[in-house]
Amino acid sequence: MTIIDTHVHLDHLENPEQALQEARGAGVEALVAVGVDLASCRKNLDYQNRISAPRIYLGFGIHPGNIKSDEIEETILWIREHHEKAQAIGEIGLDFWYKWARRDKEKKDEQRRVFARQLALAKEFDLPTVVHARGTWREAFEMTKQAGIKRAVFHWYSGPLDVLKDIIDGGYFVSASPALADSPQSREAIQNAPIEQILIETDSPVFFRYRDQGGGFMAAPKDVFSTLKAYVELKNIDGDLARVQFNRNARNFFRMNDLPDC
Repeated sequence: MTIIDTHVHLDHLENPEQALQEARGAGVEALVAVGVDLASCRKNLDYQNRISAPRIYLGFGIHPGNIKSDEIEETILWIREHHEKAQAIGEIGLDFWYKWARRDKEKKDEQRRVFARQLALAKEFDLPTVVHARGTWREAFEMTKQAGIKRAVFHWYSGPLDVLKDIIDGGYFVSASPALADSPQSREAIQNAPIEQILIETDSPVFFRYRDQGGGFMAAPKDVFSTLKAYVELKNIDGDLARVQFNRNARNFFRMNDLPDC
């Protein structure tokens, strides 16, 4: 019984090699390692070159929280030069919840410019986008749509239902993380999204805290099964049917053409 984790910050894990070994042992067949800046994109490419299992697919991008003004041009150029190694442009997007961005128009405008340039790359190279949006879900959706993007996933979606409806009606995806077990916003969104337009992930190595039960855990790729379990309990659906559908969604969305059915 194998599974795909569609969103991992591989370079942020304390011991990536050990985490991958544990993931493989747990049944993780493949994962998508997303980049947030030039350094992480380079590191993730190195992991892909050195590690064969689980299969590592790559997303290249500049996260809105990792914009370094003096690196933008170099990073865009690097993505252009290495786009054939990518299955996606991401993690990219808008985040106006950061304290340094909330009341700073210039910082918000910089996020918009960097996001727009990366959406243009995705359009040019016919790659899907992994979109990060907080506090500005409507604008992130509108920019994605206006850029002519055909495949986009709004990662760990926790925004309003009216925007969710437009995302789904537009043919885009949303993803669920282990937060699905505890977050009212995540649960509401996933409850209202069709399984055919959902991806599951861990967003490793995020720490997930369970408010009602106390405690929590630092996510690793193997914990994508926790996301699956939370979905199964939320929707009261057969676990293996859900797993097969999520794997199919991931393979089709990221065009994992070399990955066997799992």
